[in-house]
Amino acid sequence: MQSSLAKSLYLGLAVLSLGAVTTVATTAQAASKAKVVSSKTLTIDATKRNVQPTGKNALYSKPGTVKGAKKVASTTTMKKLASSKKSANYFRAYYQKVTNKGSVYYKIVSMDGKYRGYIYGGKKAGTFAGGIKKAATTKSADLPANKTVYFAKPGKSNVTWNAPKYTQYKASKAVKSTADYANDVLTVTSAIKKTREGSLYYYVTDATNPNVNGWIYAKAVTNTKPSTSTFNDKTDVKVNFNTSTGKTVAATTLTNLKDNAGKTPTATGTAVGTSATNAATNDWGKAALVGTGYKYSRSDSMNLTALANAKTGDTISLSVAQNAAKATKIEFYQTAGNGDLSQAATALKAYVAGSTAAKDTVVFPAASDFSGVEGQTFTANDVTTYLNGANLGTLYTPNYTKGTDKTQYYTTYRLSSTLSGTFGSTTKAFYVGTEKTGTSPATTATATTATYFTNATATK
Repeated sequence: MQSSLAKSLYLGLAVLSLGAVTTVATTAQAASKAKVVSSKTLTIDATKRNVQPTGKNALYSKPGTVKGAKKVASTTTMKKLASSKKSANYFRAYYQKVTNKGSVYYKIVSMDGKYRGYIYGGKKAGTFAGGIKKAATTKSADLPANKTVYFAKPGKSNVTWNAPKYTQYKASKAVKSTADYANDVLTVTSAIKKTREGSLYYYVTDATNPNVNGWIYAKAVTNTKPSTSTFNDKTDVKVNFNTSTGKTVAATTLTNLKDNAGKTPTATGTAVGTSATNAATNDWGKAALVGTGYKYSRSDSMNLTALANAKTGDTISLSVAQNAAKATKIEFYQTAGNGDLSQAATALKAYVAGSTAAKDTVVFPAASDFSGVEGQTFTANDVTTYLNGANLGTLYTPNYTKGTDKTQYYTTYRLSSTLSGTFGSTTKAFYVGTEKTGTSPATTATATTATYFTNATATK
């Protein structure tokens, strides 16, 4: 009897002990779970919050180490998205949470909206690391030789967008159909390629209907006016913008004009001078002349006369003058790889004598300005040619040290890509850096004599 009782007590104590251990383990595990100590909405420019997975971490409903977090997409899935060739699989970061363990998590959503959740972003708030990195969804491309284009197949397909689809979160169409703009003359002002797909897009402006302005797939426009396009010689007037020598630099149409009584004309040759003069504003002319380097003034006496005498069905000539030459400033950026854009790059700093040298303080040699006729377009290749010719294709930092390390470091930056644009407006150049040890080739600091760059100077 006593033996049985002893065994029972022993077993009872063992069970209690096991239960106590289990309780302690559970409590300890619960205590080890991280807690969110700060949360905030990201407010920096949305285009600078485009990211892509690294494939190192999964996506969760909450920060992964917080109690109750559920897996939204596995590490395997995120690896596939990281190597995807589709822009739809880029992400936009929009919210940040930091745990008491010092881990940063970002809430992200894929460009197509299919995936949304939190991903580990490293240990430094405001920096994308760990499971994500910055993404350049587009890269620069050269403008076409002929910048005057038309819609190849006016309709609901291949319309203009405020950004190429999936290169920005919630990119939207500028118009739902281009059918009503089949006759419009379009001007190409910029060109980019989707980084992943490599497809080419043009930014086009429409002087007649500015609401049509936007990005369009390059193969959706043509240099030949569509055969379906019509000119209404009862309501419209064709316009050629001519130089003093008679050279036509651009052409457009004044459409849907009214007669001098304010009514819609019904016959070719109807006087529409008042309506034409009112429609041919300086802004209208500026839009039609984008990229040409010429300017139009309605108040010019010759232009006022031509407009006042306009009749439906006519082709009139309006006088333009070439703009003066103007320098184009350049912003210099360091980037992790080839291509555009600045959302995947960091601005370099100009080193001047007395500054504190660092990995991002570049010695800019003296060089002449990058200049041309104001408003005239230049290609990315034009910028590259200028930079290489001005000894700006390779840039160097002075020597610098790191903390208590006495080793002499310097960084070499080599040009990787540039942007097209128009003279008089700021453009950008992108470089890839390589850190080295030894004596820097940058022996003199001549940045203060240079005027071609806009980068901030290093602090003293």
